[in-house]
Amino acid sequence: MKVLVVGGTGLIGGEIALYLQENGHAVTLMSRKPTTVPGLADMPFLQGDYINDDFSDGRLNGFDWLVFSAAADIRNIPQDGSVSPQDFYTKVNDEAVPRFFAAARDAGFSRAVMVGTFYPQVAPQQIGVCPYVTSRHNTDVAVRALSNEKFSVCSINAPFVLGNIPGMDVPYISALEQYARGNIPGLPVFAPKGGTNHISSRSLAQAALNALNKGEPGKGYLVGDENYSWKEYLELWFEAVGNPLELEVREDDHPMFPNVIMFAGAGATVSYEPAAEDMAVLSYDRHQIKALIKRIVTP
Repeated sequence: MKVLVVGGTGLIGGEIALYLQENGHAVTLMSRKPTTVPGLADMPFLQGDYINDDFSDGRLNGFDWLVFSAAADIRNIPQDGSVSPQDFYTKVNDEAVPRFFAAARDAGFSRAVMVGTFYPQVAPQQIGVCPYVTSRHNTDVAVRALSNEKFSVCSINAPFVLGNIPGMDVPYISALEQYARGNIPGLPVFAPKGGTNHISSRSLAQAALNALNKGEPGKGYLVGDENYSWKEYLELWFEAVGNPLELEVREDDHPMFPNVIMFAGAGATVSYEPAAEDMAVLSYDRHQIKALIKRIVTP
């Protein structure tokens, strides 16, 4: 199939693009700027800004499937105070993402998968309270509502995602490694309270392809792999770099996992198993995190 991966120059979209290509699909990446990452840089590239561009110009014609991995989060909010988080998320998520999916539908795409976040499903109490969770909920509902007999849309809603594409620098992953190695002077070494679920970008890519092939139209799938407390997760990193430590758990704001990104609530523990009926459809590899961390830190 001819597949357009929006956000295909990032970690999640890039992993999905590589996996689709490995499985025989003709993949085109779409983002604002092309990438220089080996493997991804060799794929066809379509310049596009899903927020601001008018896609009635024919750019989307000729594709069969869509993977969308580009909605905005806290990292994208302008820091100059020019716009509130709620107004920002409304524009770039609630409004722009469904508008792009509608353009894809009108261009003749037959199947689409949106990579979303797990928060609306694991922390529904934050809908209407947290602007980010509210926005991602609204976006997910609106996108899946576009599904019809000619345009099948589903979402795969992911927890914290860890991955490694050779040649791609992912700042927060690089920082975690340097933190575990003790290479960031002045940062306190401890673990925050709580914990969460984690999934590898490779497992998420497997889920995306299976969702494209046989996902239920209009369904939002909660995906995930392993549950760790933040103490357990950080200790995996310290062990992997050869600096094993027993970390103290504190209520303080953590330099790697600050409260501002803990959208389920500071100190919350989010723990779950993916539903068996969903795994029967999405069928991705499990128990990948410890080995993946070791691969990331091994030169």
